[in-house]
Amino acid sequence: MSITATPAAVRAPKRQRGHLRVAAILEAAGELFQEKGYDAATMTEIAARSKTAIGSLYRFFPSKELLAEALMEEYAARLLEEMDAVIARTERLSPRQLAESLVAYRLALKDRRRAALALLESASGIAGKRDRLRREILPRMVRIIAQARPDLTPARAEAMAPVVLHLLKAVSEYDGASVAADVTDLLTVYFSREG
Repeated sequence: MSITATPAAVRAPKRQRGHLRVAAILEAAGELFQEKGYDAATMTEIAARSKTAIGSLYRFFPSKELLAEALMEEYAARLLEEMDAVIARTERLSPRQLAESLVAYRLALKDRRRAALALLESASGIAGKRDRLRREILPRMVRIIAQARPDLTPARAEAMAPVVLHLLKAVSEYDGASVAADVTDLLTVYFSREG
């Protein structure tokens, strides 16, 4: 199964209204998993927070485990999609614009990342997805670095990718505009260097 595949037992909505309902369920589940943890959050609370009838919730997500898996898959898909969008623009961006783009996508996914981390720390059986997601993120960051810094050897771009990813994690983990600004400044300097 690919990291972005929808779990087989999850019923895909057919109409726009169903898509909106699933989005509301995923949003509510992410909030509750983040606030209470996976084990403490209940399907009843998720239904109430998403303003969904419990029967509708179970129709789309027959179990909390499948809901958690779908939430993780949705986060992974959005993260990879955002990285691919940055890759497509990297060569046209100034070092500052590239740094701002990377920080912006991390900020946009901050709450989703926190919910995904709450799931990964649980015993919900989806912890293995973290390694698969890392295997998909790392080559994308290598590609961004290689495009932004053509002066680097491929080995050096590979060595720097985890460093850049860790800097971007700081944006997601710490609140405050100053952290985002500092990471943007650091990445701008890094992407500006040549030789």
